[in-house]
Amino acid sequence: MKRLEDLVGMAAKKGRRTLVVAVAQDKDVLLAVKSATDAGLVNPVLVGNPEEIKEIAKEAGFDISTIEIIPATDNQQACNLAAGIARDRKNCILMKGMIPTGMLMKAVLDKGNGLMSGSLLSHIAFFESPYYHKIICITDAALNISPDLQEKAGIINNAVKALHRLGVPLPKVGILAAVETVNPKMEATTHAAMLVAMQKRNQIKGCVIDGPLALDNAVSAEAAHHKGIESEVAGDADILLVPEITSGNILYKSLIFLGGAITAAMIVGASVPVVLTSRSDSDKSKFFSIALAAAMA
Repeated sequence: MKRLEDLVGMAAKKGRRTLVVAVAQDKDVLLAVKSATDAGLVNPVLVGNPEEIKEIAKEAGFDISTIEIIPATDNQQACNLAAGIARDRKNCILMKGMIPTGMLMKAVLDKGNGLMSGSLLSHIAFFESPYYHKIICITDAALNISPDLQEKAGIINNAVKALHRLGVPLPKVGILAAVETVNPKMEATTHAAMLVAMQKRNQIKGCVIDGPLALDNAVSAEAAHHKGIESEVAGDADILLVPEITSGNILYKSLIFLGGAITAAMIVGASVPVVLTSRSDSDKSKFFSIALAAAMA
């Protein structure tokens, strides 16, 4: 993929999905939902404070007179109600509204809501950057705090499956670290070396992995050449695995606020697609995130 706009066409071919928004009383959220509705991607269900939702929708020019609104007394109840609806109805997507990530994830992880599939949950974020030649996926910038080796393998598997669904048959995975050489004192580099070995021995399938790679080498063939790195992945990565959540979150927000990128993000591994973006993301990024979830569903 070259542009996130491509996701909209992929999603439209699959028909409308039910989009359940937990705590929908936010202008950027409702603008994104309006765009997805107008594009024929979703039929929304808005969960939260009905009066606030109606007022904000009016400000946004979004006619919600025919849209189902589910009242909730507080934000956590809204998350639980939204999770229950996503579980019980067919072809659903769950979306985070104006709430912290932890509040929605509490509802997703609650066994009573029935959204756990038994797989590791992880966050994937696709970026369209003016400085890169294709869409690139960063994982995990929002959910797994400090993953161990097996969890990193699971995070890679989730991202690879997502790329397969989007038409990339053999994604190139760069394992990020501060340096390109293995240093026993730097866990990110030793994990990278082991993940490369796991892929070569078919413990991780459907992709090509290289690492450790510093960010410049992962996304710039010229930088890799200057450092004498010969790699099928360097300069052409489809997926970047970050060492832990802090570096991932910084990279995510740096790309947007300093790098001019737009993003589409979601949680994978649950029984339904979960749209999960930063509360500071634009309505455009939230719209593309809905398109991503619909294309993946």
